[in-house]
Amino acid sequence: KYISYTNSAVFAEVRVDEDLGVVRVTRVVCAAAAGKILNPKTARSQILGGVVMGIGMALHEEAMTDHRLGKIMNANLGEYHVPAHADIEDIEVIFVDEKDDKVSPLGVKGLGEIGIVGTASAVANAIFHATGARVRDFPITIDKILNAPRPS
Repeated sequence: KYISYTNSAVFAEVRVDEDLGVVRVTRVVCAAAAGKILNPKTARSQILGGVVMGIGMALHEEAMTDHRLGKIMNANLGEYHVPAHADIEDIEVIFVDEKDDKVSPLGVKGLGEIGIVGTASAVANAIFHATGARVRDFPITIDKILNAPRPS
C-alpha cells in the first residue's frame, strides 16, 4: 500500500580533453529524498562516500581476471585503481525536505548507498553529452572514448 524507499537524482559535469580523451569529473550534484534527516553531517558524509564510489565505478575500478588460470590479477590496492583525493572535485549534496509519517514514527528513511546508485550513469551521460561517445561498459577508459561510435 505504501512505498518507503529513499529516492535520489544525480547530475554530473565532466571535462574531457579532446585530443587525449582524459576525463575529469568537475562537479556532481546529488539530491536525495530520505525523509527526516537526524544528523545532517553524517548523512552528507554517507552521500559523499557513495558519490566517490560511483565515480570510481564509472572511471577507475575494474577487476582483471586471468580466465586461463582463474585468478584475479589485480587483487590488491596497488593494482586495483580507486579514486584518490586528486580525482574528486566539487560534490554538492541536497536533501529534499520530505515528511513521511508512514515509513516510521520519526519519518526517517535509510540512506545506505543511495549516493552510488545514479552516479556512474550520470558520469557516462555527461561524457556522452561532452563527446558524443556512448560508452556502455565500465570503467569508461580513454581507449573506449576514442574508439566509441559517434552519432552521424
